[in-house]
Amino acid sequence: MSVLELRSYFEGLRAEFSRLGDRQKGGPGEKEGVKSPVSRSAISVVSFLALAMCIPSSFLAQSTTAAGSLQRHTVRVPFVGCKSDGQVGPVEAPQRQNKIVAITVESAQRLAYYKSEYGFGVLAPRGWYCFGTYGSNGSTLYVSPEPINPVDLFSTTWKGFTGPVIQISDEIGDTSGRFGVAKTIARVFPAYKAFVKSVIAEGIEPASSFPFGPYPNDKLTYRSKEIVEFQTPANIEGLGTDPWLQKNGDPIIGVAILMGQEHDLLQLSVRLPPKLTDLTSTIIQQVERDAARPAYREK
Repeated sequence: MSVLELRSYFEGLRAEFSRLGDRQKGGPGEKEGVKSPVSRSAISVVSFLALAMCIPSSFLAQSTTAAGSLQRHTVRVPFVGCKSDGQVGPVEAPQRQNKIVAITVESAQRLAYYKSEYGFGVLAPRGWYCFGTYGSNGSTLYVSPEPINPVDLFSTTWKGFTGPVIQISDEIGDTSGRFGVAKTIARVFPAYKAFVKSVIAEGIEPASSFPFGPYPNDKLTYRSKEIVEFQTPANIEGLGTDPWLQKNGDPIIGVAILMGQEHDLLQLSVRLPPKLTDLTSTIIQQVERDAARPAYREK
């Protein structure tokens, strides 16, 4: 039976039920002014069945599949330990259980969780390389599809990453990290200008090192006065290129988050190859969830 024939058939049934339900007088034993026992709910059921049978099953299947692929689940992704080096020397990569995250199954199949011994971890494409640095000012983790030479990270002549990379930095606001924190606050956190002025008042760095106001071409999206997502356009210097990402033909997307009473700063910068850019929002959202945890420096 075709869809049009089914529709005609059920429309006839619905009309018959409606006629019976609205009848005011009936046969023997039926009281005047009382409707037939055929209720409006029965009419609604018939209408629903008519509609359901007229919808192609392939359409319903496609809708269910699409919804399922976009739904977040609590899933495990591989944990990748990263070596690091810093103030007290080299540190081996930590070994942990797989990371539990709330992302789509499709994204989980392409991502792993990278982390060095100190600071935050980050989701990044599977099979990439990683290395971390640490010191009294905080810690930084780099994840790249190309091998990372630790010597470059401590060189005074190296200019930074030129290709795809993920950088997550945790700067501590009550140590030497306060200078980096103050520079970012001056750019994107106007509610905390007093912190910048207090750092300038120390006289260790000139006021010119802390320009107020955002980079002219950056696109900023504030989630709160302590959380700002940003996009630095291709071939332009901005928050995304600070400090170790060189500008190139791809944009840099990320988030900056102020945390705690000491004004610690968590900054994530993401530049993925074109075929992986759909993972950027998932990576950023996981960092935002990690930062929201009470014990935000995960051990």
